[in-house]
Amino acid sequence: MSEAALIRYRDRYGVEVATRFTRRGQGSAVVLVHGVGMQASVWARQLEFLSLRYDAIAYDMLGHGGSSLPLPDAKLSDFADQLLAVVDALGHGRVHVIGHSMGAMVALEFALSHPRRVASVTALNPVFCRTADQRKAIAERVASLERVAQESAPLAAPFWDATIIRWFGSPVPAKWRGAETTVRSLLSDVDPQGYGRAYRLFAASDEAHREQLPSLAPPAFFLTGEADPHSTPTMSEAMARAAPRGRAEVVKGERHMMSLTAPAEINRRLLAFLGEAEGSENTAFDRGAFRKALGTFLTGVTVVATLQEDGAPRGFTANSFTSVSLDPPLVLICIAKTASSFPVFSSAAHFSVNVLAETQADISSLFATKSTEKFSRANWRKGPAGSPILDNVAAWFDCRRHEIVEAGDHIILIGKVIGFDQALINPLGYCRGAHVTFGLSLDALGAHGGRTRVGAILEHERSIVLVAGDDGRLDLPTGTSLAAAADPASLSGRMQQLGIRADLNFLFAVFEDPRAGSMSIYYRGTLRDPPDQSGTLRLAAFDEIPWAQLKDDAIRSMLRRYVRERSEDLFGVYMGDAEQGTVQALVP
Repeated sequence: MSEAALIRYRDRYGVEVATRFTRRGQGSAVVLVHGVGMQASVWARQLEFLSLRYDAIAYDMLGHGGSSLPLPDAKLSDFADQLLAVVDALGHGRVHVIGHSMGAMVALEFALSHPRRVASVTALNPVFCRTADQRKAIAERVASLERVAQESAPLAAPFWDATIIRWFGSPVPAKWRGAETTVRSLLSDVDPQGYGRAYRLFAASDEAHREQLPSLAPPAFFLTGEADPHSTPTMSEAMARAAPRGRAEVVKGERHMMSLTAPAEINRRLLAFLGEAEGSENTAFDRGAFRKALGTFLTGVTVVATLQEDGAPRGFTANSFTSVSLDPPLVLICIAKTASSFPVFSSAAHFSVNVLAETQADISSLFATKSTEKFSRANWRKGPAGSPILDNVAAWFDCRRHEIVEAGDHIILIGKVIGFDQALINPLGYCRGAHVTFGLSLDALGAHGGRTRVGAILEHERSIVLVAGDDGRLDLPTGTSLAAAADPASLSGRMQQLGIRADLNFLFAVFEDPRAGSMSIYYRGTLRDPPDQSGTLRLAAFDEIPWAQLKDDAIRSMLRRYVRERSEDLFGVYMGDAEQGTVQALVP
């Protein structure tokens, strides 16, 4: 089967968007997402090869080829929505997703947002956590792009020379000249406005998934070229370590466009991974799912530390900590035998457990890396057993080694507590791949000095409660605080005035509007019974929400995310401002 056609869907503002795609073959679906400046045709060799076993689908990313322009304020979620529209329109429940460069970012965004729709995800030549020099270089490229845009000049051949050098080297090896010709042809055909919007997003998104990769559910393959200077092997290896089911491979001698310069080798590796990913779905025990299930247990976050033989401090972030005994006072931690710090801690005579405070998520992230500067960036002192004790923690325990127990791929290190202390501050929590704070209160949020708006997304039988204002625009039930029903300005008081009986469940979004000097906090909840719709209340079904009548873009964006996540029962918490932020996935 071969097909080339358009798919149409509506973006987050309700505007129709067109996507051009190509489709070949039959079977399980594999969707290919190209990088900035390219088109679906760049996957010709992969489509030809994969279509022998799969329903292979490639489409033009927003702003490229025959697809519509991205929004001026484009987000990765917009590009993931485009991918979802392709998958839905072609009738596939779950797909394998392969993305190249920015397409890898889109593939990961889709896999993190819609894990139940993804059988596996492959990131070819992905970009992740650029170095300072790499950030400077891409900032210069964005500035160059802006100058061309201001001059209303076309993106002519000389503009692309630097791109060709980055992707192929200089001079371009003779064996890659055919691939270079293909790439130059595609670049010359790109829409300047579409390219500019996509490239600016690409330039700013290298850390978009840094905190989310530990919650990536499907098998993940990170593949790059040995000589790629901007999508380096170090980046792919870091991503594979962070992903629960991740693995990284490096193709010797290849650079950024290896799907064109080494198609046979790339196709071989893709096919091998896809086969393994499909096979893993049929195994009796899914280790990735097991790890995810364990992640539902809410724990504290600790930094475990000791001194090496040379006296240098060593530490790592851990949540596998628990008490063992009061008499004698014993605690334990678990250490993976594959951990780089395993040799140090398995032979250490003493160690400390530092229970982090809710303000120390940065310390948690720091000690989860392999940085050699951990202790130079965190204040510490020696405890009574000689182990490092971090400043400002919620509690600490300094221990002498009591016993080591072998336990599968870990050891259990049991320590006898020699000294300890605690502070009257909230601890930091960890659940389902994300940090959780227990002290998030409206008083604290209101301390920024501006106004606070507290609202609720209230559902009844897949419908949302909306409140009509005097100007006819629709809003969600809101107040100036959560408070009690006795305060008419509070959310509880406002719901009582409107005759709404509901139960508030979980935090759904926290965002700031710097221009208005306000902070918005929204909960999700359920109605106990349908409201009286004769007055200002409306009950709008998910597929009948009057988007154009909603009060503002922030409400529109939030409700679209709610409807999308509700359809999969996969909720997260949005943190950011009224225009951009991140979603921490907390519910599988």
